[in-house]
Amino acid sequence: MHPVLPLTVLWLLPVALTLEADSPLDCIPRKSIPYQMGNTRLFHEDGVFNYSTMLLREDLNLLVLGAREALYALDLNNISNKLASVKWEVTDQQKAECKNKGKDPEMECKNYIRILHKLEGDTMYVCGTNAFDPECDYMSYADGKLTLQKKGEDGKGKCPFDPFQRYASIMDDNNLYSATSMNFLGSEPILMRSSPVSIRTEFKSSWLNEPSFVSLAQMPEHDKSEEGDDDKVYLFFSETAVECDCYNKLVVSRVARVCKGDQGGQRTLQKKWTTFLKARLDCPVLEAQLPYIIQDTYRWCDPQQHWKHCLFYAVFTPQSDTSDLSAVCVYKVSDISRVFAEGKFKTPVPVETSFVKWVMYSGDVPVPRPGACINNEAREMGITQTLDLPDRTLQFIKDRPLMDQAIQPVGEKPLLVRRGATFSRIVVTQVQAADGKKYHVMFIGTEQGTILKAVNYDGEMFIIEEIQLFQLPEPIKILKLSNVTDQLYAGSDDGVAQIPLASCERSLTCMDCVLARDPYCGWDNVVGKCILLSISERELIQSVKQGDASLCPEADPVKPTNKSIWPGGNLKLSCPSPSNLAKTNWEWENRPLTPSARLQLLKDGLLILNASDSDGGQYRCLSVESSKSAEYRTTVAKYQVVIRASGTGDRSISDARIGGSSVTGLKAIVGLLVVTLLVLLAWNFYKGHLPLPWKCGKKDESHEEDSLHSIVPSRETQPAPIEDKPLMSGRGSGNSNSNHSRGETAFTATGKNDAPEVSLTSLQYIDDESEI
Repeated sequence: MHPVLPLTVLWLLPVALTLEADSPLDCIPRKSIPYQMGNTRLFHEDGVFNYSTMLLREDLNLLVLGAREALYALDLNNISNKLASVKWEVTDQQKAECKNKGKDPEMECKNYIRILHKLEGDTMYVCGTNAFDPECDYMSYADGKLTLQKKGEDGKGKCPFDPFQRYASIMDDNNLYSATSMNFLGSEPILMRSSPVSIRTEFKSSWLNEPSFVSLAQMPEHDKSEEGDDDKVYLFFSETAVECDCYNKLVVSRVARVCKGDQGGQRTLQKKWTTFLKARLDCPVLEAQLPYIIQDTYRWCDPQQHWKHCLFYAVFTPQSDTSDLSAVCVYKVSDISRVFAEGKFKTPVPVETSFVKWVMYSGDVPVPRPGACINNEAREMGITQTLDLPDRTLQFIKDRPLMDQAIQPVGEKPLLVRRGATFSRIVVTQVQAADGKKYHVMFIGTEQGTILKAVNYDGEMFIIEEIQLFQLPEPIKILKLSNVTDQLYAGSDDGVAQIPLASCERSLTCMDCVLARDPYCGWDNVVGKCILLSISERELIQSVKQGDASLCPEADPVKPTNKSIWPGGNLKLSCPSPSNLAKTNWEWENRPLTPSARLQLLKDGLLILNASDSDGGQYRCLSVESSKSAEYRTTVAKYQVVIRASGTGDRSISDARIGGSSVTGLKAIVGLLVVTLLVLLAWNFYKGHLPLPWKCGKKDESHEEDSLHSIVPSRETQPAPIEDKPLMSGRGSGNSNSNHSRGETAFTATGKNDAPEVSLTSLQYIDDESEI
């Protein structure tokens, strides 16, 4: 048995027992939108790669983009419009030093932009890997130009050394919070606040054990806090579990948090976090034997509600190749905060007698509570800052930063599980539908370069569509959403894509519009189009929860398309399905069509093989799609098939109709050959190689006879023996070229036309090289 499995089963069993049988496993998108069919705008510049850092500057109507050795200012409404750019390249010396350290000069020894945050005014803070020597600078946008101030701040602890290492950062009150590695080797992971009083984590495996950082988020928990609590910063990451001692490493997902007012300890934990706590983050998937690994998060808060109602949406993927499922889990901030504020701690086991090295701590907990922010209770004890905390409290949190209780998602199960495309990024927004209710719409990026648009309707997960953003499948590395422009921005290694949050115009019929169940869209009966709710003043037909299309008017009848085929031929009748959730049924002469060896049902149509006279008639393709309200049948296509009489003429006509493209190509080739032949004939007539037709009968017969006699010897006359071999000098002759002299003699001895008299038999083969 795998040494990890007992612990994993122990962790997941209580959660698995609570999962319902109708868990949202393997959801299918209703529609799949191919590349460049989704109103996509693209940006790419030759020679530049890794477009993985973005900053929305909605105040300047800009999308600021960080790539490899370049920064761009793009039009927020149309990213294909580049407004400004600036290069930030490494020097030859920096590249040489990086190469000497064993790094690839063409891939790793570049400056990858990793940190990009807004400061006060129009200034931005930017950091890059800088050939494994991180550096930060200040950048501004003015008069249509991006300008780097070239201050050259040290980026260690702020920006990763390795451009391919996961990291996280946020800017809050002009203080940079960053989670990355502190050294060149990547062996010193830290969570650090860069400020006048810099604070970081301890270099202990019990704090951070080979972590892969995902994201950072700030929560205003002091707002309306009865306990006088402090604001928090949450860190999401995965790491090798310290809870067990296994032959193979077990990776688990974590969430950690620190207090913004933390200043470190006076003697213990000097300039270190005194409020660092972490807990396991579970996203239970039934098929999983190992914990799923967190890949990205998105904090969603309703500005009209208290922070306790905020949610964290997170995407998870398996840590082994045994599963191809990805999942989305949702967590309440209040649940996370409660575990840190009230949960029990874990402590190391002093005797290593089992795989488990950490168990629940059952002893006395110091007061003030270890890891707690400075609140009213601490202030009553005379503790107004973390520098006043007693050493007993600080030593406890230094040795035991891990909580015993794991944090479970809402409903204790995933919100969405999908097989196939691996999830990579997620953003969430809220939209009000026609029923007056507000729904959360998720946009999920995948490793295959697609975007999933999904909504949860009272526990029912529904994927509206899947959009292919890039021509070639490539992982989406960053997602940004703007509620100002209602656009989505996605970055990958090769470029950036922009799409609208909704494309209602894709639905051409009322039924298709309603069954799409998109809270952004509704059917307008007046104009006969599927349009955005936000731009319409009229009441639209929409049913997002039930998919009730009963209010839709009757669709216009589909006119049949005439098709003809000869006996024994093959014919395909196309019927593209309007939805991945719909089933296709065929009817022949208003009766259900039964598939057979000759009548084969395809994914996109019907194939008739070896047609006979009985195959003629009317064929109808029906789309059958079910929703929670009813089953809806729609006629997609009609065909009137005619079986032509057998015969050469009919067969050629049928051939031309069925293989029209082939016949057209054959005609073009034949025409080209005819034109080529005419050109060759004209050229030969012009050069005199062929006699003109009107001169064929005017040739002098005597001339023909003389010419014939001069070339071909008479049958009665035998040629004289040849003493000297032709094509060589004669023996005893002083001429150096016998052929030339003999030719001249023959030429002068000819008749009236001065043509040489040549005997064909005199041209003999020389078989002795010594005679040449």
